[in-house]
Order: sequence, then structure tokens, then C-alpha cells
Amino acid sequence: MITLSNALSIVRIPLALLFFWQNIYIRIIAIVLAMFTDSIDGYFARKYKSASKFGAYLDPAMDKFFVYFVLAILLLENQILLWQSLAMISRDFALIIFGLYLGITKKWSSYEVKAVRWGKITTAMQFCVLIGVTLNFSFSFYVYSLFIVLGILAFIELIVGDFSKRAA
Repeated sequence: MITLSNALSIVRIPLALLFFWQNIYIRIIAIVLAMFTDSIDGYFARKYKSASKFGAYLDPAMDKFFVYFVLAILLLENQILLWQSLAMISRDFALIIFGLYLGITKKWSSYEVKAVRWGKITTAMQFCVLIGVTLNFSFSFYVYSLFIVLGILAFIELIVGDFSKRAA
């Protein structure tokens, strides 16, 4: 069933596709709308009691789709370098490692997907940097390094959360 919150997540697909147009205004509007839908989809899920396991997977998947798609376009247009793109998605490498951990420990099916603080901060920062890159701003090495630090912090938060659940 498509709920309002899930529809707000799914709308990030056509918003990403707007990056096929090389129009800075359309692109900025797309990023701002993606940020907005990302910030309100969870609110509506809670308000209308329509939160679901599907929605818990859908929201971060649509965030990743949007960011990866936009990064690919910007990379093809030489507006961002490969290492910068990889740094921006380094948190997702940490998530993959955590997923492997869940698989190895056979906890995958019982794991409750929920956003972690450092992951939310990373996503917000990704959107902000995408706006900056779209506006042809140059970011220092340290900004991209911060993505790696945030990825490590998200991984630690996930692992600590898992261990604290087991201890409880």
C-alpha cells in the first residue's frame, strides 16, 4: 500500500531524473525538494500511524538513489571528482559492512531498521554539498574527509546499538 510518507520517498526518483536537464535552477529545486521530502516523510508516517517495515527500507533507499544518481551525473559532467563522490558515499560502505555483520551473526531478519543520528547528519550534509557542487562551489579535502568520519561514526552507532540490544 502506498502511504503519503512512502509517496514522499518515491518522489525522489523523478526529482533525481531532473538532473538530466543542465539547468542550475531546476537542479537546485530538485535537491531542495528531495531534502524537504526526506525531512517530512517520517513525520507523516508517525502522524498518520502509517510507519511500516517497507517504509523503513524505502526512505533510505530513495535517499541513496537520489544521491547516487545526482553524483553520477555530476561525475559525468566533471563537476565532481571520483574520490569526492566515493567519500560522500563512504557511510554506505560502513552500512554494507554492518549488513555483512548482521548476516554473519544471523540477525538480519530480526534487525529493526531505523535511522541513526550520524546517518541523518550524513544525508543532510550530502544534500548541502550537492547544492554547493551544483552551484560550482569548491569544497576542501576536509569537507569530503568529514563524510568518512561520519561513516565511521554511523557504523559505531549501529554496532553499539546492536550490542546494547543484546545486553538488555
